[in-house]
Amino acid sequence: MQGLKKVYVALMVAALVAGCGDKKEDAAAGGEKSASQVAAKVNGTELTVHQVNFALQRIPNLNPEQSKAASLQVVRNLVDQELLAQKAVEDKLDRDPMVLQALDATRRQILAEAYMSRKLGTPAEPDDAEVTEYFNQHPELFSKRKIYRLQEVNIKAPQDKHDSIRTQLGASANLKDFVDWLKSQNFETKVGQGVKTAEQLPMQLLPQLSQMPDGQAMVVNAPDGLLVVVLADSQMQPVTQEQAKSAIVRLLQTQTRQKAAKAELDSIKAAAKIEYVGEFTDAGKEPEAPAAAAPAPASAVEEPHDADAISKGVSGLK
Repeated sequence: MQGLKKVYVALMVAALVAGCGDKKEDAAAGGEKSASQVAAKVNGTELTVHQVNFALQRIPNLNPEQSKAASLQVVRNLVDQELLAQKAVEDKLDRDPMVLQALDATRRQILAEAYMSRKLGTPAEPDDAEVTEYFNQHPELFSKRKIYRLQEVNIKAPQDKHDSIRTQLGASANLKDFVDWLKSQNFETKVGQGVKTAEQLPMQLLPQLSQMPDGQAMVVNAPDGLLVVVLADSQMQPVTQEQAKSAIVRLLQTQTRQKAAKAELDSIKAAAKIEYVGEFTDAGKEPEAPAAAAPAPASAVEEPHDADAISKGVSGLK
């Protein structure tokens, strides 16, 4: 029973996705479905075994011994969903502009993902030489992997104030003085702290961060201001190539798929006629990538106050 509780949310999501999956297909086939194809009936509307199976396939790590109980739960979820959907139609919510936009967005997303999935297939698994090369190229993730205790200050500020903020960071005796100065200048700030492993940090920051001494800060351009990241302290915790191999394989496969997806999309764009109109004209321009500035001088770092949760980095090794 405890195992079923862990997959309950996945069952709910899967059932929602599966809810309308087979209705058009069944209608096109015509005729009455056999009893073996029907899982439940809700006010005369049939829910099929195909819908149940589709939902079950979307549940990760479902144990065989859980499949029977899980299928029953999926059917219950589908029944609940169908009841609510029927009520929504009765109330003419299927004609609501917001609902129509949501349905259109979902349809567009599913079709886009389906096209890419069929076009790209599954990337080939990298060989041992590729795994070794990636391992050697990224010591900050593996042989020199660290655990970092970070403090960061998110600062909302216009572009013309960035230089003065950077200058003040270098002149401040400690982080508290810097934050106090920001508040005195009426800059909107959020201060946070947290412990992150190397693989939990953004890859564009990790190489520089791994070379910084404890107590030093780096400044990163953000869409609405600056992000100051202070390395309070760090601790070495390396992993071997054998320990990292499965994660590297997944990462290289993901990179291969991302490159193939970009190439396919670029090809489709090149053959298409795309026009950005009115206030969205600038959407046709490539956005500038965030850039990290040189580390600020080391200073005595104090615990930040008014702490929020530190921003989450990208996921990686587990």
